[in-house]
Amino acid sequence: MISRRRFLVQTSAAAGALSLPSLVRSASPNGRLGLAIIACGGRGGGNLREMAKDASVDIVALCDVDQRAIDKAAASFPKARTYRDFRKLYDDMRGIDAVVVSTPEHIHAYATMPALLAGKPVYCEKPLTYNVEEARRITKAAAAAGVATQMGTQIHGMPNYRRVVELIQSGAIGPVREAHVWVGRAWGLQSKEEAEKNKDIVYVTERPSEAMTPPPYLDWNLWLGPAPERPFHEVYFPGPKWYRWWDFGNGTMSDLGSHWNDLPYWALKLDAPLSVVADGPEPHPEIAPASMSAKYEYGPRGDLPAVTLHWHQGTHKPAIWKEGGIPQWGSGVLFIGERGMLLSDYGKHVLLPEKDFADFQPPAPFIPDSPGQHQQWLNACKNGTPTDSPFSYAGPLTEANHLGNVAFRAGQKIEWDAKAMRITNCPAADRFLRREPRAGWSLG
Repeated sequence: MISRRRFLVQTSAAAGALSLPSLVRSASPNGRLGLAIIACGGRGGGNLREMAKDASVDIVALCDVDQRAIDKAAASFPKARTYRDFRKLYDDMRGIDAVVVSTPEHIHAYATMPALLAGKPVYCEKPLTYNVEEARRITKAAAAAGVATQMGTQIHGMPNYRRVVELIQSGAIGPVREAHVWVGRAWGLQSKEEAEKNKDIVYVTERPSEAMTPPPYLDWNLWLGPAPERPFHEVYFPGPKWYRWWDFGNGTMSDLGSHWNDLPYWALKLDAPLSVVADGPEPHPEIAPASMSAKYEYGPRGDLPAVTLHWHQGTHKPAIWKEGGIPQWGSGVLFIGERGMLLSDYGKHVLLPEKDFADFQPPAPFIPDSPGQHQQWLNACKNGTPTDSPFSYAGPLTEANHLGNVAFRAGQKIEWDAKAMRITNCPAADRFLRREPRAGWSLG
């Protein structure tokens, strides 16, 4: 019997969006949509600008731990209430119909959950949560709330991914039992030479023992949020420095996995992996790896065969790439089917070997075009229409991405019981699935 969770994921993948006939509409009676923006600098500033393009949107609340970001955003939206602590924002929900969350990864669930519990739609940046347990709790809360949700994986809404999904699901290369994802970015424990090439990185191999005074515009205590307390240091702030530290992020995998693993997850109708094993350097207790690989085993899904998904980051690449068997794109997704291969990146794809597909006619498009992830979510808030990356899809995808890092940190293959949310063969690895928040922080 197919599980409800798997059914939701598969129908979402097949249709390109999850249809939610009971979706709660959140537009105000006057047709306006009041948004609260939690984190309004950097990526949050970009999301703010995109949302504000919709003439029916009112920005009613702005929140950031960095006063510079608040001041800049407030200059454009002077009528908005301003906050440093999003917990205080949630104490006053006047005029707030929906919430946009663009904080660092370790804050996502804590800024998202209060909105869901209040029955408010949420747009949350990727990765949806910091760990597996948070992903599961957010997924369940979103289902109970019945509101419009979207994880910010903008590539998902662009035409190329749609055409690739249509090709795979219509059988262009036959059944797929093997897929590879590789990304050139290596946010993690770099060498000194690599760090010197990237001005965003302060070269460090251990947690700094000395403390630095936080800049006057930053509330460091609020920036830490539920993470364990530690003194401020320039190696953590601003982003993307924090991505490398296990206490705040999960390195390249959870970040770019949201974009790159999204394509095979969608096209192959993946659900929860049965097992994951990772390979790379000796796990560091503080810092994620720059280069690593992971192998996911997925069981049959309906009439689809079992499939192995390989993740490669940094210097790790698939053997077929190293041997010149495919074009050596810097980052890509390779589907290996019984009748050929399909290679894709964000904006283009090719069927291989090309000579075998010289006369191939692709199927007529059957996944509707997207107006873009931001506008699609706004439409869902106002009209109850579906979104491409609702939390019912983004939650399980995020769980799977996190499990790659869990296997890496555990240092052995993990067997995954998704229903029980438990690693059956390595109890010691369970500690990487969850953590206790710092005092004063709770998911409710």
